[in-house]
Amino acid sequence: MKMKRRIIFHVDMNSFYASVEMAYNPDLKGKPLAIAGNPEERKGIVVTSSYEARAKGVKTTMPLWQAYDLCPNLIVMRPNFERYKEASRLIFTILSEITPIVQPVSIDEGFMDVTEVSKNVDARELAQTIQNRILDELDLPCSIGIAPNKFLAKMASDMKKPQGITVLRKRELHEKLWPLPIGEMYGVGAKTEEKLKQLNLFTIGDLAKANVMTLKQLLGVNGERLHIRSNGEDDREVDPDAVYDFKSIGNSKTLPFDTTDEAEIMRMFKTLSEKVHERMKTKKVVSENIQIMIRYHNRKTITRGKQLRDYIDSAEAIYQIAFDLFQTHWNQEPIRLLGVTAQQLTTLEDASKQLDLFNYEAEAEKETLYQAVEKMKEKYGDRIFKKLDQSEPKMSTSFQKDFLMDYKKKK
Repeated sequence: MKMKRRIIFHVDMNSFYASVEMAYNPDLKGKPLAIAGNPEERKGIVVTSSYEARAKGVKTTMPLWQAYDLCPNLIVMRPNFERYKEASRLIFTILSEITPIVQPVSIDEGFMDVTEVSKNVDARELAQTIQNRILDELDLPCSIGIAPNKFLAKMASDMKKPQGITVLRKRELHEKLWPLPIGEMYGVGAKTEEKLKQLNLFTIGDLAKANVMTLKQLLGVNGERLHIRSNGEDDREVDPDAVYDFKSIGNSKTLPFDTTDEAEIMRMFKTLSEKVHERMKTKKVVSENIQIMIRYHNRKTITRGKQLRDYIDSAEAIYQIAFDLFQTHWNQEPIRLLGVTAQQLTTLEDASKQLDLFNYEAEAEKETLYQAVEKMKEKYGDRIFKKLDQSEPKMSTSFQKDFLMDYKKKK
C-alpha cells in the first residue's frame, strides 16, 4: 500500500536569545550582540550572537575576551531565561494554531505536520504566513524547512538563514543535499565525520552511495541509519507527545536468600547497573537521576534517589551512585530485593543541545569540569557545541526539559 505523502515543516528560530533581546529592546537591532555568562568581568563563553557579531567573526563557545578582540564594540548581555521561555511559549502557541501536530524539540525549534492543512493552501505560502506571524507579532526571525520527512525538513531549515524558507524534495537530493560536506549532515558528529572521511566519504552524496555493509561494520546500526537518511528516507512521525517518550529504565532482582553480605549486595548492584546501562545504550539515552529500591526481609520497601548535575550513561557511574545511595540508607537489616532505575532520561541528541555552558563557566576553575566537557566532545564530537545558539542550557535539572513539560501542560 502506498504511503500518504507527508508535508513536514521544521521551524528554527534564528539566533534566538539575541533576537529575543532585540525584540525586547529595539535599540539593540543592527548592533553586534552576544549572550554570555560574565560580561562584567569580560569572562565566560559566547552562547549565541547576533548576525552582526557573527559577521565580525564572533562564534558560539568562543571565549568572551576573544570575541571582544574581534569586535571591540560588541554588546554583551547575561541570559534572561524567563524572557526566552515566554517567547518560546508564544512561538509554539502560534504554531499550534496552525495544526495540533506540533513537536517541540527544543526551546527554539520544532516540527509541524501540515499534511492536512496543506490541502487547502500551498505549503510555501503557509510557511510564509507562519514566518510573517512570528515576525509581526513577536518581532522574531525564523527559518523554515519544508520536506516530506523530518530529516529533510531539518536539513532544509539550515540552508537559508536568517528568515529563509527552503523546500527540499526527494528528487532534489542530488543538487541540494548530496553536494554538502559530510560534516554538515544532521546526526554526523566530529568523530563520525573523521571515520567516514577515512573511507573517502567527503559529501552526503558519497555517504548515500556507499556500501551499507561497510558502513555497518564501521559505525554499527548508526551507519545504516545515516545511509538511509542520506538517501532522503525518514519514517519518524511528528509526535506531539514525544516529550513523554522516555521516563525511566529500571531493573530489580530478588536475591536467592535474604542477606546482609555487603559483597553479595555489591555484586548485585553491579549486575543491575550493567543491565540498566545496556538498555539505555540501546535506546540512546542518558540519565540525570538515579533511584534505588530496597526491599527488606519483612517486605518493607523503600526507594531513594539522587538528582545529578550532569548526564551519565556508563554502567560504572550508575553503580557508584546506586551503591552510595544504598550505603547511606541501608538500616543493616537483611535484604530480599534490590532495584536500580535511571530516571529523567534524555536522548543523546537532545543532551548534546542541553550541555550546560553556564555551569561550565561558573565552575571554570575546577579542572575536572573541563575534563568532563572534553570527554563529552571526545565521545560525541565537537559538533556537540556547534548549535548551542539554537538550544537552551539546562539549569538544576533541565531548563530545556522543564520548558517542554510546561508547554505540554499549558496546551
